[in-house]
Amino acid sequence: MSALPALKSLLGPKGFTQDPEIIAPWLTEWRDRYQGQTPVMISPANTDEVAAAVKICARAGLAIMPQGGNTGLVGGNTPQGEVLLSTRRMNAVRSISPADNIMIAEAGVTLQAAQDAASDAGRKFPLALASQGSCTIGGNLSTNAGGVHVIKYGTAKSLVTGIEAVLPNGQIFNGLSHLKKDNTGYDLSRLFLGAEGTLGIITAAALRLYAKPASLIRVMVALPGLEAAMQLLERAQGPALTMFEIIPRLGLSAVTQNHDGLSDPFTARHPWYGLLDFEYFSTGDHSAEIEALMGGALEAGLIRDAVIAQNEAQAANLLALRENMSAGQKFIGASIKHDVSVPVGKVPEFMTRADDAVKRLVPGCRPCGFGHLGDGNIHYNISSPSGADADDYLKNRDAMQKAVHDIVTDLGGSISAEHGIGILKKDDLAMRADPVKLELMRTLKTAIDPDRIMNPRVMI
Repeated sequence: MSALPALKSLLGPKGFTQDPEIIAPWLTEWRDRYQGQTPVMISPANTDEVAAAVKICARAGLAIMPQGGNTGLVGGNTPQGEVLLSTRRMNAVRSISPADNIMIAEAGVTLQAAQDAASDAGRKFPLALASQGSCTIGGNLSTNAGGVHVIKYGTAKSLVTGIEAVLPNGQIFNGLSHLKKDNTGYDLSRLFLGAEGTLGIITAAALRLYAKPASLIRVMVALPGLEAAMQLLERAQGPALTMFEIIPRLGLSAVTQNHDGLSDPFTARHPWYGLLDFEYFSTGDHSAEIEALMGGALEAGLIRDAVIAQNEAQAANLLALRENMSAGQKFIGASIKHDVSVPVGKVPEFMTRADDAVKRLVPGCRPCGFGHLGDGNIHYNISSPSGADADDYLKNRDAMQKAVHDIVTDLGGSISAEHGIGILKKDDLAMRADPVKLELMRTLKTAIDPDRIMNPRVMI
């Protein structure tokens, strides 16, 4: 029996399709840079079906590309002839243990659903991304997603105690754990976090939960520059600070001019803006503390103005200004994008050097770096000169990427902060990564996936 009839027999009509219209939405990534193709899309309903499907593919020598919510941005989720294995039907929260502060969630659970399930149990799952309504836990862990709360809670890797995964030979690795301490050998679950599906398919995870805050105060500040932002970050540091995002003027204008219902919260225009969250676990009014912090920053010249959200609706609107940054830039021209990190203290230097470098390459281009000041992760996007032809501008992508990544490397940073390597940065990783690290990665890949059926074009 050939592989495709065997897969169809195994998975049935809900789990097997070759219908081009059904598959089409899952073959294009959000930035429209990659267009894929696949002979079949399979959607197993549980881990046993994943394991059986992988065994069928392995025997036939068919490569597999796993996909969650299809929100990836580096080409690691767009098949080019591989079997497309969707985890979206595996969307159960299997259990929640408030005593252990652990939730067992399947790979296809959306991040929003995981957050909601934790909240319903009186807990918090702190990973938060703009795409949380559609991205999935499996994808979050496979790319080691970061989001806006890394400053306090860490990346996705920090929020996992163990995973369940199907290996390239179809075996099931069960590393799910509620334990706080376990020193029984290698922590094998960690191998699959950030591996982008190259070592196996994550099917479920044990996620860390936290106490639900009693209150949250969100503040947006107008900043004279990034050096001032760094000083404000230093003043604001403490157990309550959970988010510090930066937004440039160009980015704010792109959002407010192209999204209904979103407006500039300030009457004057400013070069930079900061968005801060403070969580409190004790009851009572903490607004005086924040007002004092902002008042001191205003007197010191670190901020020019501040808006403190007075209710949940205002807080949501302020966050939407940040969450719609990438979408807003689609309206102002073609954009060359980078997801990088540098040491937090070097963010201002990175921005200055990168802006100078790309403007030398393409006079009139409009740098629009924004993101997570609190952990040094900058989404450094460069919009085309006003009125420029998109195709002509995008011909500069390789030169700009090299210029930006050279600066990142010089500053001791990373060319991939939270989006992963995928196809987009595969060659750059090979050129820049420590040779010993690359050799270890290849050794692991060969040992676990000798026939290279798991996402074989991605990362290494």
